[in-house]
Amino acid sequence: MTRARTNPARPQLPNPRQTRRGFLGLGLAAGIVLSLEACGGASTADSASGGSKTIKWAWQLPTTWDPVTSSAGSDVQMLALAYDPLTALDEQGNAVPWLAESWAYDEAGTSVTFTLRPGLTFSDGKPIDAAAVAASIERGRTQDGSLIAPQMATIKKVSAPGDLEVLVELSEVDYQYPLLFAGKTGMVVNPAAFEADAAALATQPAGSGPFTVTSYVQNDHASMKKNPRFHLADEIKVENFDLYPQQDPSTAVASVRSGQFNIGRLGGAQVQQAKDAGLDVQVIDTMYVSVLDVNVSMAPFDDPAVVEAMKYGIDREKVREVAFFGLGDVNYQPFPPGYVGYNAELDDLYAHDPDKARQLLADAGYTAPVKGTFTSSGQSDPAVELIQAQLKEVGIELEIESIPPTQHTQLVYLEHSRALTYDGFAGRESPVQAFQVLFGAEGLMNPGRTTNPELEAQLEKVKKTPTDSPEYPALLQEATRIAVTSFPNVFLQLMPSAIARKGVSELPDLPSLRRFEGVKA
Repeated sequence: MTRARTNPARPQLPNPRQTRRGFLGLGLAAGIVLSLEACGGASTADSASGGSKTIKWAWQLPTTWDPVTSSAGSDVQMLALAYDPLTALDEQGNAVPWLAESWAYDEAGTSVTFTLRPGLTFSDGKPIDAAAVAASIERGRTQDGSLIAPQMATIKKVSAPGDLEVLVELSEVDYQYPLLFAGKTGMVVNPAAFEADAAALATQPAGSGPFTVTSYVQNDHASMKKNPRFHLADEIKVENFDLYPQQDPSTAVASVRSGQFNIGRLGGAQVQQAKDAGLDVQVIDTMYVSVLDVNVSMAPFDDPAVVEAMKYGIDREKVREVAFFGLGDVNYQPFPPGYVGYNAELDDLYAHDPDKARQLLADAGYTAPVKGTFTSSGQSDPAVELIQAQLKEVGIELEIESIPPTQHTQLVYLEHSRALTYDGFAGRESPVQAFQVLFGAEGLMNPGRTTNPELEAQLEKVKKTPTDSPEYPALLQEATRIAVTSFPNVFLQLMPSAIARKGVSELPDLPSLRRFEGVKA
């Protein structure tokens, strides 16, 4: 049998001072509580004990408060304020207890039983028992319109053979579920809510996380209060959490300095400005990688030569220096160094080579500039404009189309109506899930809906290999090689999260889920 490490008292804690190269397999959506000693680092918060005990963050609002229909990977950050997953990840990317205190696969690897911690409750006081968890997982894999269902395709049935035992029966061997259940797919939704009115979950989350939403105005703000029934409630040191959409980076410093917010997200251009203004600046490594997503069913990117020329035509280091003021690291694959799926052989695979880009186009018969459209949601206009200029130099002339951020997911990934877009990939708990999202035939971030039989076969090997097997890393890294060399995605750079704080203690320094245990305001 394959068993999880068990600690019924509390989750196992990662080292808060890990470097990017010191962790293996952390997904952005996962995270473990830091020890309280590691969480409260800022002197400004230590002197604010008489303050409002409220975090006011100009961060982001989710596309929905329902994990089942969430259409953005980064939503998991906000959803984790209201929901708990079954498992979490430690600093090596291993699944560790969260709502489930342990789990075990059968000898064949075709079923896994999760044992819940006793005494857990949803925010409304209803028990989190095996029947509730089974109903939540079943809804996620069967509800019409579920965006997490594709990640659970190998589940045949979920049942509750005991009050605390959740049995997940599989159609084939798949050792990824303890990892998968550390994110949106494993977030447990209160059945009382979705059985009464599932549509209401879009604006009224019903979970067991550290906070409960008291009011929500779409595209404006969400107000939350501490959930006293959260299983680590004693470690939540703030009473309220007010969440707002990200502000224009040019106003972030002024809004934090004035007290409108006490945490704000910064662009690279604002980091020094925030320091000069006397704010606490924190730069946190993440799993977020910027990427150009390509729809190969649309011209001119239906020609592989154009796609390959584009990969060589972009000077990623220049984009990093100019558009992001030196923040981040150039990267050619969806995973960072140190991640179990990171393939070092891909380093500099598409290093800037404008002559090669021009030759690829010439060999393909292009005698005039290739014309196309480059869609931007305003996420990083300087990067988009710089990439446009670099590609023009090698013979690819792109007209920039700006669309509102609120329409980006719908137009690019649901309607598949745009040929090229600048976006980012927020990482996933299970590396197989990451491949499915990026490269699967139904992958949300695969606008062309193309797939590769060689990659699919390799991922089958990965799924059927226990994650603690010595063979697992090499199998996963080979999948990365196949994906990066055969798919059109143009990976650009790893993007850290830069924030300005005023009167709030240091946030846990994890390249994963933002956690707030121990954080003071």
